[in-house]
Amino acid sequence: MATGKLDGGRGMTLPHARLDRMPVHALSVEVIAGPDKGKQRDGTDELTIGTADGNDLVLTDRTVSGFHLRAARTTHGIAVEDRRSTNGTFVGDIRIEKAVVPAGTEIACGQTVVRLNPAADVEVELHDGEELAGIRASSASMRRLLAQIAKAAKSDVPVLIHGESGVGKELVAQALHELGPRKNGPFVTVDCASLSPTLIASELFGHEKGSFTGADRRHVGAFERGHGGTIFLDEIGELPDSLQPTLLGVLERRRLRRVGGREEIPFDARVVCATHRDLHAEVNRGRFRLDLFYRIAVVKLIVPALRERPDDIPLLVDFFAKRAGLADAANDPLFGATMMNAMQRHDWPGNVRELRNVVEATIAMGEAPELITRSTPGGSASEALTLPPPSATPRAGEPTRPYREARAAVLTQFELDYLGALLDKTNGNVAQAAREADMDRSHLFELLKRHGLKH
Repeated sequence: MATGKLDGGRGMTLPHARLDRMPVHALSVEVIAGPDKGKQRDGTDELTIGTADGNDLVLTDRTVSGFHLRAARTTHGIAVEDRRSTNGTFVGDIRIEKAVVPAGTEIACGQTVVRLNPAADVEVELHDGEELAGIRASSASMRRLLAQIAKAAKSDVPVLIHGESGVGKELVAQALHELGPRKNGPFVTVDCASLSPTLIASELFGHEKGSFTGADRRHVGAFERGHGGTIFLDEIGELPDSLQPTLLGVLERRRLRRVGGREEIPFDARVVCATHRDLHAEVNRGRFRLDLFYRIAVVKLIVPALRERPDDIPLLVDFFAKRAGLADAANDPLFGATMMNAMQRHDWPGNVRELRNVVEATIAMGEAPELITRSTPGGSASEALTLPPPSATPRAGEPTRPYREARAAVLTQFELDYLGALLDKTNGNVAQAAREADMDRSHLFELLKRHGLKH
């Protein structure tokens, strides 16, 4: 595959040859012990194993979870990830959650043992440009996603978009709408994480006047407003357990009833959902209904994190810079070789949203935020934005007070510093803060209340 080249060491990627197909290293799995012994399956560069329909390898072993594990080819071996299975995933006597193992490794899940091996390369389609419906990308992984978006947009089936916070899942949903047959209809978004559990039903399905305290007039919900278009349910993984059966019924019957109402109202809209959570793991933990997962995930699209596609950074920097009024970022000293190289090595926990903020701040202030190199567990260098050290935090090793008091003081200061920085980063949006911290909202509320912070 032809790849982009660096321009004179500046870190900017030049346009590459257009390809519409790309070979990827594939995986093969064979069951060598258990009820399904002898069963084999070839996949692309990743595959899933479990007893639920929808896995690449579906097993009958009752000791295996519905979505038990995921395996993927990497440059260093085969990455294996347990999906919070009930009985665990083992290599020998070692229980693993995430590991990179060599080809031929035997993996035990329940009473089943599988062997993972490389398979012959397979070709996947790539989008033949660097833009699609407002999404800009030059990396192979993103051009592969763009090709999938273009194909999925032609149908009307439900789509589940998965990706970390800030990768642009809503842009993908909008692209599916704009490229599809419903493009002239409305595009209605509901952020399931930003609403209290008592309000989500009303926002989704509407309510009648007087149906609850404060309902002083009829409210038309998102499903009615989205009739003829697309309904985008962002962070569907935050949907309360109590509302999941209701949503499932609405999706199956294509009819809804407003809160407090008796009339059944038909709707005709495409449903697109997004989440940063691993819904396979949530199904295994009993936090998300399997039948609802099947209903919303007819097509699954995965948006890679920005750290996994550094080739996209120069293109995105140029786009955000132009939007902020800088005509030519590639030739501006603000985004010279040192800055661009640092950006391409930074791990970007906030993904594209964080990159946009850094570009806008750099242009506004006339200088880049300070970046420092830090060593990761793997020994490679990456970049992190510097934060001032907490001045009040005592050194953990100073025996100036009893152990329990010293430990409690360190923990309290850490929580204050962490929560304060988290609220600053999310502008006080507690729902977004919980997503950024990968923390249950109820636990975050408890911590904020404990420390007298906003809640």
